[in-house]
Order: sequence, then C-alpha cells, then structure tokens
Amino acid sequence: MQGNASNKGKLILIGLMGLLYLGWQSMSRKPIVVYCAHDAIFADAILKKFESKSGLKVAVVYDTEATKSLGLAERIQKEAASPQCDVFWNNEQLATQDLAEKGLLQPYQGEGWKRIPPAFRDEEGRWAGFAARLRVTIHKNGVQPPTLFLPKDDLSRFTIAKPLFGTTLTHYSLLYKTWGRKKTQRWHSDLRHLGIIEANGNSGVKQLVMDGKADAGWTDTDDYFDALDAGADVTAEPCRLENGRTICIPNTVALIKGRPDNAAAKKLMDFLLSESTEIALAKSKSRQIPLGPVDEKQLPREVIALKPAAAEGEPLHDLGKARQECLDWLKSIYVQ
Repeated sequence: MQGNASNKGKLILIGLMGLLYLGWQSMSRKPIVVYCAHDAIFADAILKKFESKSGLKVAVVYDTEATKSLGLAERIQKEAASPQCDVFWNNEQLATQDLAEKGLLQPYQGEGWKRIPPAFRDEEGRWAGFAARLRVTIHKNGVQPPTLFLPKDDLSRFTIAKPLFGTTLTHYSLLYKTWGRKKTQRWHSDLRHLGIIEANGNSGVKQLVMDGKADAGWTDTDDYFDALDAGADVTAEPCRLENGRTICIPNTVALIKGRPDNAAAKKLMDFLLSESTEIALAKSKSRQIPLGPVDEKQLPREVIALKPAAAEGEPLHDLGKARQECLDWLKSIYVQ
C-alpha cells in the first residue's frame, strides 16, 4: 500500500513539474511582434482570436490614420540591419511590394498563401493579399459627384485624402502609370486650383461628407459602411479608371527577413490568410471582401454585392516603379 501511495505521489510530482515547465516555457516565449496598418478596432479581434486558438502571444504596433501604411513600411526599412518586427499586416499592397523588392521579406508558401488566387499574391511567396476593400466615391444621396478625370467645375465641395499614403497613394499611382508624370501633375494641380478639400486620411473624407462640409469624396468601402452604419444619408459607387476597371486593394501579410525564429510568425501568417479570418473581416463592420474561396452563405449580402466589382480590379503587381516616382513627386509637394 505504501509503495502504491509513493508511486502516486511521484506521478503527481512529475505532473506538477510538467505543468510548471509548460507554464515557464509559455512565459519565456517571446511574443510575435506585428506591425499592423489595419484599423485596430478590427485587427485586435482577429489577433486575440489567434492568441486564444494557438496559445501564442502577439505584441502589436499600430500607427496613425494619416501615415500608417507608409510609416510602418519606412520603419521596417530603417530597422533592416536589426529587424524588430516578425509580421507586417499592411492595409494595402504597394508598400509591401516595395519591401519585397528591397529584399526585406522572408518567402513563405504556406497553406494560407496557397489558398489565395495568384492575382493577389507574390509568386515567390514574399507576401499574400486577403480581405480587400474597393475605392469608392461616397456622396450624399441626390448629389451627382463631379467627374475628376477632366476637372473643370468648382471642387470646393469634393474631398480626397492627402495622397502620400495608403489607398489614395495606390489610386494616384495607377493614374500616374496610365497618364505619365506630366499629365498627373497637371491634373493634381487642377484639382487644387479648383478648390478640392484635402483630408488627413480616408476617415477624414468620410467625416467631411457626414458633417455636410463636403458633398462627395474618394474613400474606401470600409469608411463608406462606417458612415452608413452611423445613419448618414450617403451612397457610394466604385471608383473606375478610364479603362472601366475598379481599384481593389487587399490587406497584405508578410514575414520580415532576419528574425531568429519565425515558426510562430508563419502560424500567424497562415491564420490571417485563412477562410475563417476572411469571413470574420467580411462580417465585421468594415465588410471586407474575401479573396480566397469561402462559404458564401456566411457572407453579408453587402459583401456578396461587392464581389463582382472586386473581380474587375486593375492589377497592382507592376506598379512599383510608378508608385516610387509618384511618391517622390508627392513628397516634394507635401513634405517640407
């Protein structure tokens, strides 16, 4: 009897030691550092779900609305000699492509990358897109927005975000590639001469329209839905280029090269590129559009309605040169 009790005691002691070791291992494991340009109100829920499901910890760094995508990308470049970030969750594609071209991203063709269509992923596995937004013209019901391709009329009731950052920079880069430097510069000068209102970010555009300080503006679908949910009397149509194609801008995720152990980071990347994450972002207030295969019965009807326009999106893969030239020109105007 004493032998049995002794054995049981040993087993309990071994079990307790195992639990203590696992607890110590969990506490000593460094968190996955994420630089995130997506809105914290939506990203936090996704990252907390990952923590709960995986048992891994995430330390997230956000940036401001006005500079977030470009600011975080520039931070990654400055830290290149000693990277501080494991995963970059960007809210657009071009800055991520630029990091890939500079050799700062670690290729990974995991399960998440495989489920994303080739049009929305890097063929070398350096990044992949998910949960897209569309560029739209938001306007008050009953207001006919002006045509901005050949601006002639007063634009003091039309608003756009300063085009240095994010999806507005992507919008400008597409125009720059199509029109070239001189025509784009002349067009932008005409907009300012005609009184266009420049806001600090897409949410600023939405707010100006909601407050009645502007009749219309260029923004993204997530900001449009935010206005709609707040009861604003607004509607929106996809922005279209002169060739008729839309501007569909995915979130992107990438691993940063040079981090010592990225096994946990790979798990997070696969999680962000999963069906469950795309459905969760589609069901969120931002109503983002899934890019990989999903069960459409789980999608809100507003998101299903956006999918045809998203499928008409202009390809963004070859915009690197145009983006850099466009950004250099815009910095000469806005950054003193």
